[in-house]
Amino acid sequence: MTAFGALFKKKDSKTEERSIRTSFIVLFIGAVLALIAAFVLSLEEIHLLKNPDAVLSCSFNLVLNCATVMQTWQASVFFGIPNMFIGLMAFPVLVAVAVAAIWGGAIYRRWFLLALNIGVLLGTIFAYWLFFNSVYVIQVLCPWCLVVTFSCTLMLAAVTHITLRQNLLGFGKKTNEKVQNFLKSGYHQLIVATWIVLMIALVFVQFGADLFA
Repeated sequence: MTAFGALFKKKDSKTEERSIRTSFIVLFIGAVLALIAAFVLSLEEIHLLKNPDAVLSCSFNLVLNCATVMQTWQASVFFGIPNMFIGLMAFPVLVAVAVAAIWGGAIYRRWFLLALNIGVLLGTIFAYWLFFNSVYVIQVLCPWCLVVTFSCTLMLAAVTHITLRQNLLGFGKKTNEKVQNFLKSGYHQLIVATWIVLMIALVFVQFGADLFA
């Protein structure tokens, strides 16, 4: 049995093993994208601290402007630590978890995967809190922050798929069968894609042509 096959309590098909592997790959992609964004934002934050009047590489116009967002209180919510520095600590952990599962054959315990799901959920909630603050309160967008929000969406979808696919929540037989049939149908992917499109639409409705001014 392969490492991914061993993730299941019962022997599953190759298709199901590939499904878990694909979820870890999506987690890896999302974590790498988020880490890149956090790294670039960290460099820009340091540049801005040295020169408050600096024009950052991610500042394109009045709407897409990292510098403006970085100077708001929302950019340093936890004990005054810039959000991107927290990302620099968190995202490498997710990269390592994904790499160990995909290429290292790591098999994680139930408590670890549930903790991972909860952690990614909380991180995603925070990312969307920042997103809606940017859109409706600050009314300025940080392009790299949008990358983080998109990445968190992918990561949450991936780890939730793993949680549900392995029935880590302990659903009863009938409920679990419905969940598995739903996952096999692929509708969960449609939900994620629809959500992303909806968020893009909200941005365009709020800012319109100013995005490209």
